[in-house]
Amino acid sequence: MNGSCEILSAGYSYHTQPLHLESMSGVTYYLFRLQTEGRCKAYTGGRMTTIEAGDLLLYRPGDPYELIVGEHENGHAAGKISSGDYFVMCRGPWVDEWWKRSSRPSLVRTRSSERLVELWRQLLLEHRRIGRQNPELLEYLLRCLLLLIDRAITETSSPGRHAYIGERMKRYIEENAYRPFKVEELARHVGLSVSRASHLFKDCFGTSIMQYAMDVRLSTAAERIRYSFLSLERVAETSGFASYTYFHRAFRARYGMSPREYRQKWRES
Repeated sequence: MNGSCEILSAGYSYHTQPLHLESMSGVTYYLFRLQTEGRCKAYTGGRMTTIEAGDLLLYRPGDPYELIVGEHENGHAAGKISSGDYFVMCRGPWVDEWWKRSSRPSLVRTRSSERLVELWRQLLLEHRRIGRQNPELLEYLLRCLLLLIDRAITETSSPGRHAYIGERMKRYIEENAYRPFKVEELARHVGLSVSRASHLFKDCFGTSIMQYAMDVRLSTAAERIRYSFLSLERVAETSGFASYTYFHRAFRARYGMSPREYRQKWRES
């Protein structure tokens, strides 16, 4: 980790008018760009590619660069133009060393960029402290950003991507199990087909999506029966069950006794 890194420029751009940037002879610095909203087109992987929210672009010195905002796939002018992105241009021995550690794609479709955005914002706030910058803090923020980019690459590759998407689905179920939701909704949340989402979740956790949702609901219900004074009907309702009859049947199948018997046994013990 010897050496240093220097930020040449960093910021947030939001475009509502057409824009065309081109440097096909190659950039002279490292350029990293995270699309946060809207879309544009960029030269990556030897061709112009549509870039959407969550897409991360990585360019090293010498890489050709072209960016077009305000053009549809067919080359015609877009209607309403909207494109927002964070960017940083940098250089230095540490950045050279970081880049050489592994092979990196020029385009990373992160689809979940909250951590990157949060760190990017901190870097921008420090970078904008004209005359009051802390160079050491700024350098470490840049290093952290690049290391987090490595994490984003790992999470979007197989099998890392599969594990990451599986965890996203698991968290979504845990946060939404207390209301009616469909597998289609979950699949749409992670950008997969229903079939693919179902198979991936089963591969990751050994159970189905709806069975895991049932496990979450029953575990929550059991905890509320033990530690709250809610009526059993209210426990069923707040734990995500549409009817008490269904809850009673599912609870007995899992715990071998009715909810009322479970509460009584717990209180006696």
